[in-house]
Amino acid sequence: MTRLLMKIALVVLSTALIVYFMPRGDEFGYSYTIDSPWNYGPLIAKSKFPIIKNDSIMKAERDSVMYKFQPYYNLRKEVRDSLIKKLYDDSAKGWNGPNATMYVHHIAALLDTVYRHGVMSTADYDLMKEEKHSSIRIVDKFQASSTKLKSVFSTHQAYEYIMGDQPDKFSRLVMQDYGIHEYIRPNLFYDEMKSSSEMQVSLDEITASNGQVLAGEKIVDRGEVITQEVFDKLQSYEKEFGKYVGQEKEIPYRLIGQIVFVVIVFTSLITYLSLFRKDYFENYRSGILLFALPVVFCIIASLMKSHMILNVFMLPCCMVPIIIRVFMDSRTAFMFHTGMVLIISTFLTSQYEFIIVQLAAGMVAIQTLRELSQRSQIIHTAGIIFLVYVGFYTAYSIYHENGINMDTWMYVCFAVNGILLLFTYPLLWMLEKLFGFVSDVTLVELTNINNPLLQRMTETAPGTFQHSMQVANLSAEVANKLDAKAQLVRTGALYHDIGKLERPVFFTENQNGVSPHKHLTPLKSAEVIIAHVTNGVAMAEKNHLPEAIKRFILTHHGIGKAKYFYITYKNEHPDEEIDEKAFTYPGPNPGTKEEAILMMCDAVEAASRSLSEYTEESINTLVDRIIDGQMSEGFFNESSITFKEIAIAKQVLKDKLKTIYHTRISYPELEKAKTEQA
Repeated sequence: MTRLLMKIALVVLSTALIVYFMPRGDEFGYSYTIDSPWNYGPLIAKSKFPIIKNDSIMKAERDSVMYKFQPYYNLRKEVRDSLIKKLYDDSAKGWNGPNATMYVHHIAALLDTVYRHGVMSTADYDLMKEEKHSSIRIVDKFQASSTKLKSVFSTHQAYEYIMGDQPDKFSRLVMQDYGIHEYIRPNLFYDEMKSSSEMQVSLDEITASNGQVLAGEKIVDRGEVITQEVFDKLQSYEKEFGKYVGQEKEIPYRLIGQIVFVVIVFTSLITYLSLFRKDYFENYRSGILLFALPVVFCIIASLMKSHMILNVFMLPCCMVPIIIRVFMDSRTAFMFHTGMVLIISTFLTSQYEFIIVQLAAGMVAIQTLRELSQRSQIIHTAGIIFLVYVGFYTAYSIYHENGINMDTWMYVCFAVNGILLLFTYPLLWMLEKLFGFVSDVTLVELTNINNPLLQRMTETAPGTFQHSMQVANLSAEVANKLDAKAQLVRTGALYHDIGKLERPVFFTENQNGVSPHKHLTPLKSAEVIIAHVTNGVAMAEKNHLPEAIKRFILTHHGIGKAKYFYITYKNEHPDEEIDEKAFTYPGPNPGTKEEAILMMCDAVEAASRSLSEYTEESINTLVDRIIDGQMSEGFFNESSITFKEIAIAKQVLKDKLKTIYHTRISYPELEKAKTEQA
């Protein structure tokens, strides 16, 4: 029941965190320019929308309307009448000369002609020409008539017209004396209100759209060159897309879809663990780490996408499979990497590229870091992952664009991704301390014989050290054959007997012909021997050894008995009811394949030292007897080791012991030469 609740809690919490941070589609998410290829998948219109004219077309149409527009000018006839009357009045008062009357009538006729065409101020006339108006509309009372601009006079043109070429009987000098300019005034006045309103009506008649795109219609497909027409459609679709952002709906379909998708992914991962990696649920820290890693990276990717912080391709997603591979196994690493990549891809526009390059890079990362034993391996792996990114993205782009037209910015993103991958090493160290895991790098450091604890063992208990080294070699060989964690078993084997450092002389391998057990009762001897397990755990804690190493110390004898002293005591007290707990190791029994391997190798190596002769038969019999006895006592029931793997382990141990204890053949002695017969 507890495991079920843990699984449900992991799925619910992981889904809630990711969905909370997932983008809700508030941005269009595509980048595009004219005359460049469309780098995304097919874009299909989800609903009907108008194709909005671009700014240049709208400006051209507005300019055309303004060019063709005829501004309104009001005609004031009273200007003509008053000025011609003024002419006659002035001439009657002061114009003298024999031809004065003739000049007055001539000027009056010219003024009448000018005013009938219309006169506007020189400034207005120049403005009309500057704005390229070819015609104007002259309003006479309630009627408006269109008139060519060139048919109208400016005040300057009117003066030049009157003072222009005259018949021979009229002198230009005489006319200048009459002050013609005093009788020329504008009779056309700009009607700003009427002109502005009519102009706005004309501009309003310009339609903002240029056709429409129907729902389900393809806007653009991958690799198509973006023409002006396609560009206009994309911009129109982007504007239409923005209209619906933030609108409330009765049913939040997008949110529901996100929840269902993420739940399916995490349920699949939980199912995988339940079927193939049940032991990860035994240690709740393993389950938390497995789900925390993809959740954190999904949240980071969501924030990068929502706030447009850099490019999601810069996110070092391969950190996740590397960390899981180092602490757990390859299969689990790839499963969780795949789930994470699928979730992140749902809110990206370049989904296919992301899935392809990330899955490929994840597979390579897992393969190149089968065992992380050196810091330089991270640098090596980061370089290979960068090349995989570049290779797969280039090949994908060439295939879909039918040519070489890659985005240089993507290669910059891949380079940044590779640099960020280098931070995997310090992150591994942090996770080791936080979750109590142990990496192969730490294990390699612990196997250094200059380690203070191992150095002390070589000096204080050399026999135990040699035994531990022998067990380490045997365990690593078996682990490699069984595809187990060889480095973990090797390290556990080196430290499994450190508890013997408290009283080394009480253990056979450190004795020199004299056994202190002769002076102890079997019960006390058993107590001393069994104590090396609890003493070992205490020393491991004092020296800050990883939890996994402590497990090897606790489980290498399981809940077995100190048989020599148990049997001795039983023989000495045949009628006494024996307290078996006094002769039983604290355990527990091995819980993993690696712990089971160490138990087998430890028992076989120790027992092999007591063989009187090392023959193939004696070694085979010894190995079978020891391991079959452990199986019959149920020591391996709680571990994941199979009968087939136990059989393989037995054969490896037999072969290795035969090699270790192989003696030289006896060389024949040279017989003495027979004395010659006399």
